[in-house]
Amino acid sequence: MGSRRAVVTGASSGIGAATVRRLRNDGWDVVAVARRADRLDALAAETGATPFVADVTVEADVEALRVFLAESGPVHTLINNAGGAKGIESVETASVEDWAWMFEVNVIGVKRVTSALLPLLRLGATESGGADIVTVTSIAGHVAYIGGGGYNAAKFAAHALMEVLRLELSGEPIRVIEVAPGLVHTEEFSLVRFGGDAAKAAAVYDGVEAPLTAVDVADVIVDAVEKPAHVNQDLIVLKPVAQAAPHLLARGPLRSAGA
Repeated sequence: MGSRRAVVTGASSGIGAATVRRLRNDGWDVVAVARRADRLDALAAETGATPFVADVTVEADVEALRVFLAESGPVHTLINNAGGAKGIESVETASVEDWAWMFEVNVIGVKRVTSALLPLLRLGATESGGADIVTVTSIAGHVAYIGGGGYNAAKFAAHALMEVLRLELSGEPIRVIEVAPGLVHTEEFSLVRFGGDAAKAAAVYDGVEAPLTAVDVADVIVDAVEKPAHVNQDLIVLKPVAQAAPHLLARGPLRSAGA
């Protein structure tokens, strides 16, 4: 895999950072993209990935990324991981600004980066026989729940974007893969959603036996892109055993019925 290059957005923490580590461990060249230079530099020092500071919601940043990639070699895999949620208010009361942010990062950002890098992925596919576009969405993009509002809407839109892109790329050697995780215990997702309230963020995971980790999701992502080139996993949904649905979490030890 040493000659293959992947671009990972949202790489400064959580699933993105774990994916960079796993790809590097498997011998990939990796360009790690995120807004926070200090975290990227630390990740680069640890893994040997190439850091690139960019905000996927800023057109000029994405264009600079495209230019850098075009000048430095082929691209074989794009992993659209940058995203996030803000708030759990109702549709009636939620902040329009929070909704706009969620659409900008989870939908428009994915479209912006994908559009910019598709010509480079086509070159990579020509060189190696295939390329990948992976987008990390959420089970929130498939099942609505109270308090989901804007996040549901944004992730449903990201899911639709991937569905349409797969149709548009039919006949080309480019796999379009959607990875939709359930409850993942990362250091920042819930903290951002609850506006920095650490107690509320921690309560999301209270009593849940073995929520997914960022490493769990990274393993699934990398396994998908390392499958034989003719095998496409269109949609991968993964949840912890304790989660039956976005709104149904078992809290407390998991036990067999009657035990």
